[in-house]
Amino acid sequence: MVARLVAAGHEVRALGRTSGNRTDLERLGARAVRDVADAAAQADVVLLCVFTDQQVREVCLDGGLLSAMPPGAALVVHTTASPKTIDALAAFVDGIDVIDAAVSGGPHDAAAGRLTLFVGGADDAITRVRPVLSSYGDPVLHVGPRGSGQKVKLVNNALFAGQIGLLAEATRLGGRLGVPESTLLTALAHGSAASRVLDLVAAGGSVASFIDVAGEFVNKDVAVVRGISAELGGDLGALEGLIQSIDVAKRV
Repeated sequence: MVARLVAAGHEVRALGRTSGNRTDLERLGARAVRDVADAAAQADVVLLCVFTDQQVREVCLDGGLLSAMPPGAALVVHTTASPKTIDALAAFVDGIDVIDAAVSGGPHDAAAGRLTLFVGGADDAITRVRPVLSSYGDPVLHVGPRGSGQKVKLVNNALFAGQIGLLAEATRLGGRLGVPESTLLTALAHGSAASRVLDLVAAGGSVASFIDVAGEFVNKDVAVVRGISAELGGDLGALEGLIQSIDVAKRV
């Protein structure tokens, strides 16, 4: 993402927590800084991409990122987080546009400039940051007001997890029928059951192998959407049983 921003002509300051990271950032053409305040100071747009909802709060609220941003700047949160966290950031300080732009895709998509971004925020704020987001995002989908990007991403990831669970059940059925998993994954890709999830799993060789790689990310986001559903007095319905199949597949 840093490389794409630099290539698009943006002046980039990026936080490097180690000397090695800072060296890598400098090689990409960014200015490496050592703390959050230096990254945010005088920035028109701050892009935040950490792992968890709690880390978003720690960096923005406890770590002083929002306080260091100049009035009129925009904060774009790429981390998949609770919509409540996005609202808390917006309420913390006046004069900052808070935009949630949850990301779908991997490093290869970032390098190619084709990350999918589910973006929530005010129309004028999205218009202002779109040239920055378009450096590495395509499509950049404005899905509604602030928090909407997170909501769409959470539904996306719940469905994604459910599809993994469904595929895990299907490979177990294939096993009972005497069809090896590798054979089944290859053959299904050419039939009406073909899907993006199937392609990703097949590339990893098995459902269990894919879960080993992606399970931590999927489980993190599923925990958030489970919590939100519980707060609304509901649950994930049929998706819940399928998601639980992921744990079974990992143990097999």
